[in-house]
Amino acid sequence: MAFNSLHFLVFFPIVVLIYFLIPLKIRYIWLLLSSYYFYMCWNAKYALLILFSTSATYLCGLLLQRNNNSGDISKSPRINKLILLLCIIVNLGILFFFKYFDFAFSSLQFFCGKFGIQLSTPKLDLLLPVGISFYTFQSLGYIIDVYRADVKAEKNFAKYALFVSFFPQLVAGPIERSTNLLRQINKPTPFNVENARQGLFTMAYGLFLKMVVADNIACVIDPIFLDYENYHGMIIMMCMILFAFQIYCDFHGYTQIAIGSANILGFHLQENFRAPYLAGNIKEFWRNWHISLTSFFTDYLYIPLGGNRKSTLRKYVNTMIVFLASGLWHGASWAFVLWGGINGLYLVLYDLFQNTGKNFICKFKIDICAPGWKLFSRFITFLLVDYTWIYFRAGGLKQAFRIQQTICRDFHPAYLFSESCWAIFGSYTTLLTILVSLIIIIATDYFRYKGLDWKKAVLRQQIVYRWLIYVALVFTIFAFGAFGTGNEQTQFIYFQF
Repeated sequence: MAFNSLHFLVFFPIVVLIYFLIPLKIRYIWLLLSSYYFYMCWNAKYALLILFSTSATYLCGLLLQRNNNSGDISKSPRINKLILLLCIIVNLGILFFFKYFDFAFSSLQFFCGKFGIQLSTPKLDLLLPVGISFYTFQSLGYIIDVYRADVKAEKNFAKYALFVSFFPQLVAGPIERSTNLLRQINKPTPFNVENARQGLFTMAYGLFLKMVVADNIACVIDPIFLDYENYHGMIIMMCMILFAFQIYCDFHGYTQIAIGSANILGFHLQENFRAPYLAGNIKEFWRNWHISLTSFFTDYLYIPLGGNRKSTLRKYVNTMIVFLASGLWHGASWAFVLWGGINGLYLVLYDLFQNTGKNFICKFKIDICAPGWKLFSRFITFLLVDYTWIYFRAGGLKQAFRIQQTICRDFHPAYLFSESCWAIFGSYTTLLTILVSLIIIIATDYFRYKGLDWKKAVLRQQIVYRWLIYVALVFTIFAFGAFGTGNEQTQFIYFQF
C-alpha cells in the first residue's frame, strides 16, 4: 500500500478515526493490527518474516535485561556479548538471505571463474521483502541500546512489535530509535488539533514532492535511461541532474508523508533531510542527507570501530568501512558499493586537505561569507554528489561506465541551447511544471537551511491566507501530479531497499 494510492486514502482516515475513539490503553493494539495490515498489502507471507525478526530481538532484549538484573557481575558481560552476537547474526542472516544471497554467490562465481574454477550455484531469485533493510536496522538499534543499557528492554511484546512495524515509517524510514518512538508508544497522547493541522499540511507537501516533482521528472528521464546509448551526452548529463532532484524529492516526499501521518496520530518522528543540496561541502551534505541512516552508522558502526579516537589512518579506514557498508545497505550490487566508496573517499579527501584549503583561502584573502563563494562551493558540492548518483541510477557497473562514456564523448555545452535538447520534456507544460516546482523546493529548503520553519509560518497565517495556500497545494497535486497507471509507476524509489 503506497502513500500515494487510493487504498491509503481510505485506510488512513479509518485508522485515525478508530484510534482516537478507543481507550488510550489499547490504542497500541489497534495501531499494531493496522501496521501489519499495511505491510501485508504488499506480500502477506512476508509478515511472518517481520514477526520472526521482532520475536528474536524481543526475546534477546529480555534475556539481556534479565542478565543485567541477575547481579552476577562476573558472567554478565560475557553472556550479554553472546546474546547480542546471536541476535545480530539472526537479523543480518535474514537480511543476507533475502537481499544478498544471489549477489554474493554470483560475485563468487565471477571471481572463481577468473581462476578457472567453475561453480554451479542455483540462484534463489527471492522477492525482496519491502522495507527489510529499514526494520532490520531499527531492530538492531534497539537490541544494541538494550545491551548498552541506554534503554530498558520492552516487556510488552505488542508494544515492541509496534515499534518495529509502525506503518508510517515501516517501509522507508526514518529509522527510529527506541529512545524516541518506543517511549512515545508507551505514552500515547489524546487528539490534538495542532498536530492534525501540521500533519495534514506536511503530508500534502510530501505528496507534492513525490507526485508533482519526482514523478514528473521520472516520466521525462526514465525512457531516456532505458535507451541512453541513443541519446546525446548532454541530454544524459541533464537527466543526471534531474535525477538528483528526483531521488531527493521522492525520498524526502515519503519522509514528509511519514512524519505528517505520525503527527496526526500524536507521534513525532525525526527529520531525515535538512536541505542537503544547499550544503557547502561534502561533510555538510552527509550531515543533512538521510540523517537517520547516517546517525545509525555513526553510533553503531563508526564509533565502535574506534571513530576518530585513534590514529588518523584508522579514522579514514573507519570512514571507508562505514560508507562501503552504506553502499551495500542500499543495494546488492557493486555499483552501490562503489557509490558508497566514492562518497567515503570524498570525506577522507575533504578531511585530508581541509587545512590546505584554509591556507589557500587565507593566502588569497577569499571571503567565504560572500554570496559568490557560497554559491560556488554549493555548486561544486552538488556536482560531486550528482556524479555519484550515476552509480545509484544505473544499477550496474557496466551501465554506469557506459553512461559516463556517453557524457564524455558528447560533452558539448552548446548543445544545451538547442531545441532538440529540451524536446525531451515533451511539452512546455511539463517543462514549466518541473522548473517552477524546483524553484519552490529550493526556496523552501533555503528557509529550512536558515533555520526557519516555513510550514509553521504558513500555519500561523490568518485563516484566509492559510486556506488559499492549502487549496493551491491540493490543486497543484491534482492538476499537475503524475498519477501513473499502475503500482510500478507510482512506487517510491527507496521501497527497493
